[in-house]
Amino acid sequence: MVARLVIAAPSSGAGKTTVATGLMAAFAGRGLAVSPHKVGPDYIDPGYHALATGRPGRNLDAYMCGTGLIAPLFAHGARGCDLAVVEGVMGLYDGAADQGELASTAQVSKLLKAPVVLVVDASSQSRSVAALVHGFASWDPEVRIGGVILNKVATDRHEHLLREALGESGVPVLGVLRRAPAVATPSRHLGLVPVAERQAAAVEAVAAQAEQVRQGCDLEALLALARSAPELHAEAWSPGVAGRVSAGGWVVPTLPQGSAWEVPPALAERMPTTRPVVALAGGAAFTFSYAEHAELLTAAGAEVVTFDPLRDEALPEGTSGLVIGGGFPEMYGAELSANEPLRNAVAELAAAGAPIAAECAGLLYLARSLDGRPMCGVLDADARMSERLTLGYRDAVAVSDSVLAPAGARMRGHEFHRTVIEPGAGARAAWGLRQPERRVEGFVQGGVHASYVHTHWAGAPEAALRFVEHCG
Repeated sequence: MVARLVIAAPSSGAGKTTVATGLMAAFAGRGLAVSPHKVGPDYIDPGYHALATGRPGRNLDAYMCGTGLIAPLFAHGARGCDLAVVEGVMGLYDGAADQGELASTAQVSKLLKAPVVLVVDASSQSRSVAALVHGFASWDPEVRIGGVILNKVATDRHEHLLREALGESGVPVLGVLRRAPAVATPSRHLGLVPVAERQAAAVEAVAAQAEQVRQGCDLEALLALARSAPELHAEAWSPGVAGRVSAGGWVVPTLPQGSAWEVPPALAERMPTTRPVVALAGGAAFTFSYAEHAELLTAAGAEVVTFDPLRDEALPEGTSGLVIGGGFPEMYGAELSANEPLRNAVAELAAAGAPIAAECAGLLYLARSLDGRPMCGVLDADARMSERLTLGYRDAVAVSDSVLAPAGARMRGHEFHRTVIEPGAGARAAWGLRQPERRVEGFVQGGVHASYVHTHWAGAPEAALRFVEHCG
């Protein structure tokens, strides 16, 4: 059994990331193997979690992957660890719009049978903190709030008032953190600046967060709370498990448990005879990628090779498929545009009909231009920054056969961008979105599937197998 904690808050901005990352680093510094997790679709926080623990940050998203995969995905990431720390999303009870508790931190805590530590921004309150904590602790009796960490406490007198008020709440105070600019992480239009863009500064910030947590939190009490979590009976997810069903009901004949190469007869004809090279974009401009994607591609028979479009002037040798995830190409438009040899190589790969899966930032990179700068020119479309934020979960249906999904397949995803793209003619749409409004979105052109919608392939692992099939 893995000891585990969920770090939640009444609302966004209370300090969840600071506390969760600081706890991860502090416990890792004591020699514990710490498994980092993040509720929801966020790509940026897991980068800081990975820096704190030395392990991949993994997302637990009940909307995109389905509630039935939360415990298995958790067990997969936490295998062999002493402690797991799960950072929540938004407020404790906030989830997918109009979907009740779906995808909320509260729901994930229940699925994991994990105690919750509530991080409260106490900067503008004293006695009222007790009413706030009481409300959150009593709202859902299945959610176990095991303690509170008070953040942004001003003075010793302020701390005394807060502790006195909480003394009758029945919820223990497990930490008090003072205001500390040194632990702050810079933000911009889509949230925190990713680790890959500020590696040295990020290392210093995580170290400062760990020190703040060590000084202000009762680590022994927090570890005892984590160890009080009951047994979690869940078989660990594997990229090679056969017969998994996605959140949308898409039955997928993926690979068996164990070796990726022991393929059942029904799938043997679908597997490549050699391992095709799938190039995976990385580096500072393309930081948004779920760890399970590379694992699923590998299990499906591919050799996954990461490259950096900011630095590498050629695709990895032997590339027969390309995956370009999300990130911030708008911050690196000049550098991406200046790397003309790589832009030409991507265009040539697309022209040859090779499978290319591009999400959000990848979509912008494949466009003809981004903010007036030449990009790869694979798509007859131009992209630009916008004042409008597009954000939210998406219920999508494939409207065209593509390298990721057959027409009619249903997948769930997430949009998060401040850009717009103005398409020309000639490409088919990728998705028909069912909510919050009905519209078509994305591009399917030859072997290219490009879209603003981020998807988590653990929720539909057939996508990875289908992609690798097209690499043959």
